[in-house]
Amino acid sequence: MAELSQQIRNAIAAHRRDMAELTAELVRIPTENPPGRNYRACAELLARRMRQLGLAARLEKITRPKAGSTPGIRQEPRYCVRTAYGSGGPSLYFHGHYDVVPASAASQFQPQRRNGCIFGRGAGDMKGGLASMIYAIRTLMDLKIRLRGRVEIICVPDEETGGALGTSALFESGAARANAIGMLTAEPTGGVIWNASRGAISFGVAVKGKPAHVGLSFRGVNAFEKMLEVARAFQKEKRRISRRKTRFRAAPEAARRSILLLGGRSDGGTNFNVVPAECSFTIDRRINPEESLASEKKRLLETIDRERRKGIDIEVTWIQQGESTGVAETHSFSRNVAAAVQQITRRAPRFEMCPGLLETRFYSARGIPALAYGPGLLSVAHGPNEFVSVRAMEACAAIYALAVTRILGCEKP
Repeated sequence: MAELSQQIRNAIAAHRRDMAELTAELVRIPTENPPGRNYRACAELLARRMRQLGLAARLEKITRPKAGSTPGIRQEPRYCVRTAYGSGGPSLYFHGHYDVVPASAASQFQPQRRNGCIFGRGAGDMKGGLASMIYAIRTLMDLKIRLRGRVEIICVPDEETGGALGTSALFESGAARANAIGMLTAEPTGGVIWNASRGAISFGVAVKGKPAHVGLSFRGVNAFEKMLEVARAFQKEKRRISRRKTRFRAAPEAARRSILLLGGRSDGGTNFNVVPAECSFTIDRRINPEESLASEKKRLLETIDRERRKGIDIEVTWIQQGESTGVAETHSFSRNVAAAVQQITRRAPRFEMCPGLLETRFYSARGIPALAYGPGLLSVAHGPNEFVSVRAMEACAAIYALAVTRILGCEKP
């Protein structure tokens, strides 16, 4: 295996320039989500590059009712790009998304090369990771490695807005194979393996009142004051929730606690001298893998119902819901990925829980163990100076290729 890992490293190194160029090309396409722009152009570039590398790529239009569309903005069609290497036997998935959060400046879509890194929106989350996955497969082809199974790359849109018009819709159409052995996604993990992620229950709470001039405020119903009552009820829930800790690793120690964020966004009123007719705030409940989405959602709604019984007029608007996931470090899939990381980097990787929501949940829901490991850094993802290291991309491509051979087994000609 040591000889094979060195062959893989050498073969990946030969593609260093091409990997960097593909990442820069992808960054130039502003696939901002929301609202979901330039998806077809990016999907076509991915498919075209795969075909140039000898992979039989296909572009699939994702069909689903336009749920969640933004008023006044034309929603573009969604596309998935898929390719595979090998045949028969079990299937291993490489999964990634090509949409990015909105840029802070248009210049973020003009990729820059500095100090061995590519700067630009989406470079680390996760267009550099997509390039690593594609060239990992190309390397297996270069070395004429015959797999005892099949590895498939799936590139999707809409991850940044919950996946309803991306992975979720794709899986509803039966995209996952029954014999899938695992999934690896190229999220910006910064050298650790994310073997767990939190779930999410996110919604808006709008409290209704009755407007009136300040001089006649006794005729109105102050939505702000009523909103404070509702918020105080959820503060009690927050104190209860924050005492819980996950058994999965997370750094620092405080990151292991369950989360309820109040007022990530809040709004209300029309002027300083008018009794506010409506005030609203958001609730973002992030559940640890040991917690049940259904029971936690039920408890949150019970809090709403108790406040309604007091005569408060409350309207709930759902933002997102997603299950938490977790794969044991001792699982054979986890051990094989960790062994590939250690063989390439010469360091034993650390397992941690991702602080956010991952698309691993769609695979876990179907009994497929799913992990995240990618070349980007979470600390700069979504920020004004997002970047990815070309050396990290190269190492990840080698790790992905070696992991495939460990998980599926292989024969050299």
